[in-house]
Amino acid sequence: MPFVRHIYSASKQVSTAISPDQNTTAFKEVAIIRHPRIGEYAFGFITSTVVLQTDKGDEELCSVYVPTNHLYIGDIFLVNSEEVIRPNLSIREGIEIIVSGGMTMPQVIASLEPMPRKSQNIRLNRMT
Repeated sequence: MPFVRHIYSASKQVSTAISPDQNTTAFKEVAIIRHPRIGEYAFGFITSTVVLQTDKGDEELCSVYVPTNHLYIGDIFLVNSEEVIRPNLSIREGIEIIVSGGMTMPQVIASLEPMPRKSQNIRLNRMT
């Protein structure tokens, strides 16, 4: 039953992340990314950062979870941290916008300066 354990663990992490009663940091920040086409944007949540090692050097990427069905199902995008727009919205406001289908969207959203990141990076080593 190890497979069931992994599914249960992932489900528990998602439910903890979206629960308004929990004081959790599963979602670090609200993010806006360019997706799916130029000129279109998607709301998501930064869940972690990783360092991708390439021949051109290291690149810091944000893992951005973009919900596609309320908050339970979504896609994970690895986006260059310099390309992530960090709006002046709390996690709670971001969840409300997504769950309401955009009906609680403020009329103006300002972009914040990039927040200092903790050194909780995960290094992705290239396979050769």
